[in-house]
Amino acid sequence: MRISIALASLALLAACNDTAPQPEPAAEQSDAPSTPAVSRPADAASGDRAVPAAAEIPAALQGRWGLVSADCTSTRGDNKGLLEVGPETLRFYESRGTLGEVTASQPDLVRATFAFTGEGMEWTREMQLRLIGGKDRLERTEYGPEAAAELLLYERCPT
Repeated sequence: MRISIALASLALLAACNDTAPQPEPAAEQSDAPSTPAVSRPADAASGDRAVPAAAEIPAALQGRWGLVSADCTSTRGDNKGLLEVGPETLRFYESRGTLGEVTASQPDLVRATFAFTGEGMEWTREMQLRLIGGKDRLERTEYGPEAAAELLLYERCPT
């Protein structure tokens, strides 16, 4: 119990510290070329930091992803681990997230806030999607006080 509380506290502190550098994906983990994010200039008068400019989720991340292979092939509607990534949306079994503020964007990564709706509720969640080990594995990490504690790994569904 103490370990869980300590880990939750550390995660909360890390989420609150928006000046901490974020780990970059290792070059050997992706087949996509590593290029820096496109940024708009910082506003010197207001002290705003440069924020990557992205109107949509990178194309390499878009598609259908399953936590298990049955998520990709179910015809009974019981594919609760299916994640469908579109240009501006994330669609899960019973919820849908719309892209909001993007804080990092590369060809194989996006970190952004998403506005979710589902089961009569609305919430926001900061999330990072990142390709790992090539183009067929996706890592999803959530940030914030109500975020899932562990990262989730998805496999690309066959087309």
